[in-house]
Amino acid sequence: MTDSPKPIVLLLGEVLHAKKEWDGLAEIAELRQLNDGNREQFLRDCNSGVYHGLLAIARTYDSVELTGRFDQELIDLLPQTLKFISHNGAGYDQIDAEACASRGISVSNTPGAVDASTANTAIYLLLGALRRAHIPATALRQGRWRGSMGLGHDPDGKILGILGMGGIGSAFALRAATFGFDMQYHNRSPIVHPPSNPTNARYVGFEELLRTSDVISIHLPLNDATKGLIGRKEFEKMKDGVVIVNTARGKIIDEEALVEALEQDKVFAAGLDVYEKEPDVHPGLIESDKAVLMPHVGTATVETQRKMEILVIDNVRNVLQHGSLLTPVVESRDCEL
Repeated sequence: MTDSPKPIVLLLGEVLHAKKEWDGLAEIAELRQLNDGNREQFLRDCNSGVYHGLLAIARTYDSVELTGRFDQELIDLLPQTLKFISHNGAGYDQIDAEACASRGISVSNTPGAVDASTANTAIYLLLGALRRAHIPATALRQGRWRGSMGLGHDPDGKILGILGMGGIGSAFALRAATFGFDMQYHNRSPIVHPPSNPTNARYVGFEELLRTSDVISIHLPLNDATKGLIGRKEFEKMKDGVVIVNTARGKIIDEEALVEALEQDKVFAAGLDVYEKEPDVHPGLIESDKAVLMPHVGTATVETQRKMEILVIDNVRNVLQHGSLLTPVVESRDCEL
């Protein structure tokens, strides 16, 4: 990259739903784009100075195919001029945000923009799991009417345990309340601001939530503390016939342990949109008629994708005009001071 009178912004991937807004940044920045290649090439280009002078990166979720994860190796090769990364996604486990912060690079994500769509997906999976909907849906398409369908469960009066009452968790709670659940939640600490707990769900400890919930829905970020959080020991503590829903990150659950729990009827059914080794899915889940599965499409609506892209662009615009990100992740907040 040559010297430019305007700040340089690199787009990794494609903007599909907010092209006009992205192109509008050209008034105040020099826009570059990378939409093909691989990690080896990207690392070579970083090391050889191709991206010299770069101020900010806007990256799509799928751009991980072009660069690989933004880990320590990659971050060490980024130009010293780079100060901001605007990531498209609420979860940002594709980026080592702590390593970025130590380099003085601030990272933003797209909280809020994904809440409604992801919560709607969780409700879909929740109701499908309560009815083991995969069984009659598959039988019908095979010309066997209801097949071997047994009876499902109603949500009314069931105890719903929400792991993670952030933006998505609270949006999910608001929707789930209409089905008559008795709701409880667990966070690292109780919520003190009522708007963040719109259903007045009661706070319980992690162990109590596992022991007492009829349904457990996971809405946690993936980090060192939550990776493998739900494994064999945790399933053993749950009620017999519990229902599991996960629209957060697949690596929060040990899939081998979940498959065993499904096979043993410890878990009545599971509704999953995320997986431990995406895009690969554990064969035991594929084969299980107790699993309602979707391929990580919680935010796959036109409206939500546009909202996410707009927020990515707004973060970049704020960098260019005011020198800071609108929605920095927790690890980057000291960089933003």
